[in-house]
Amino acid sequence: MSETQRTVTFGSTVGLHARPASTIAKAAADSGHAVTLEAANGKKANAASVLLLLAMGVNHGDELLLTVDGDDADATADALAALIGSELDAD
Repeated sequence: MSETQRTVTFGSTVGLHARPASTIAKAAADSGHAVTLEAANGKKANAASVLLLLAMGVNHGDELLLTVDGDDADATADALAALIGSELDAD
């Protein structure tokens, strides 16, 4: 197993609310990896938990440290970083 980290800028313009948190949590859970996010304010969350993500208080443009632990962590980290950096509120 390996651990990989990425710094990603949160992309959704209205911040991390229920819809983007749900999308991120589902992707993290579906990856089969241990995935954590850490905000600049020091708050950490298991990325598979909607409630823990919401408690982080992330706003548009905030930098997050994404950590992925597991086999093929690089590819998973790249995919999750792209998701987190995108506009998750677009219809």
